[in-house]
Amino acid sequence: MDRNMPTRQLNDLTATEIVEAVTTGKATCETIVRACLERIALREPEVQAWHYLNPEQVIDYARALDKSGKRGPLIGVPFGIKDIIDSCDMPTSYGSPIYAGHQPKSDAACVALSRKAGGILMGKTVTTEFANQYPGKTRNPFDPTRTPGGSSSGSAAAVGDCMVPLAIGTQTTGSTIRPASFCGAFAYRPTWGDLRCVGVKEAAGSLDTLGLIARSVEDLALYRDVLFGTEPQPIPAESGAPRIGFCRTHLWRVLEPYTQRLLEDAAGRLAKAGAKVTEVTLPSDFEGIEDAHRSISSFEFARNFTWEIENHWEGISQRLRNGRIKDGLACSVEQYLQARSFAEKCRAVFADSFRDCDVLLTAAATGEAPIGLSSTGNVAPSAIWTVVHAPSVTIPVFKGPNGLPVGAQLVAKRNDDRRLFEAARWVYRRLVS
Repeated sequence: MDRNMPTRQLNDLTATEIVEAVTTGKATCETIVRACLERIALREPEVQAWHYLNPEQVIDYARALDKSGKRGPLIGVPFGIKDIIDSCDMPTSYGSPIYAGHQPKSDAACVALSRKAGGILMGKTVTTEFANQYPGKTRNPFDPTRTPGGSSSGSAAAVGDCMVPLAIGTQTTGSTIRPASFCGAFAYRPTWGDLRCVGVKEAAGSLDTLGLIARSVEDLALYRDVLFGTEPQPIPAESGAPRIGFCRTHLWRVLEPYTQRLLEDAAGRLAKAGAKVTEVTLPSDFEGIEDAHRSISSFEFARNFTWEIENHWEGISQRLRNGRIKDGLACSVEQYLQARSFAEKCRAVFADSFRDCDVLLTAAATGEAPIGLSSTGNVAPSAIWTVVHAPSVTIPVFKGPNGLPVGAQLVAKRNDDRRLFEAARWVYRRLVS
């Protein structure tokens, strides 16, 4: 560890702390990277978060960055990217043997913007097959017999296990929020359309967004600004307690009883801390949103992967062939358009939920990460917010009966992402004290 650094290990630092350490000369890009690589070497045999990792390549990049004297809002910050995101100097296989050894010619926009800001790409994190349901090799960092979630499996596990402070995933249903909840990390799903997805393998463009995974709300806000290509702005100082709508949704019944109790207790604690907490009930029409999501996502996915279906059918897992692809090919154009129309109606009325509140408090996952590696867990708790294109954050504030992480999810109305960060920080500080 560098002189004048605190006793915490460098790999434990948040992105914001790393930037401060490198900028003030208390650490170098190379020492930060080496600390993360040491953590990966120690834990990767059990967690298996990485699909591609070349330590010498990363050290050389960090050393060159130190020599350049470059500074930026992510200077020296190691980050991982889900293996459906292109990079010019690392292969991208999209979680499929069809693309083994595939080397893109350019960086995805999110990778280029991260590097421009001084970030250091550590490697490719494990994803499910084509960011769908068939799991990769990753284990939950808190219990290797349990799933890390998906499809951003490796990204969530790598951050949750302090291998890197930042990682990029994607979300078409709950593929960032759920694994972050299982792995004890912070995560952010932006307002749909905000962050560029050039160079990211599309699953269903009407729903896809990037997903950011970090170890603090401040880091999520920082990374969002970097990927916007703007000068980062700190989250404003607290100006008062947020107005919180406690939203059980029609999926309350699928939550574990302990998750229900944790959320109810949190709502009460936040009210005692000064927040105005009210019950929010979504319109009954929202009970059809899961069917609409399935039609939209399956229809678009099956068309997006026509080449793979026509030329590499045997290279696609049976689960994907008999699931998303089968559903998508069976979905008629009329059914797809009806689902899109239904989704638009839900988006139009969703803003009414915020008449008396700033954010909604709801579940990030049904409970702790389930035992077993054949499934990535129930995706339902995030489907509503994904379909309505709303921004959401999960914060690691609960522990389940086995001592494993359970996140709380906060949702804001579209284009209110900055206010979401303010509320998430306020809520986190009250629930972890």
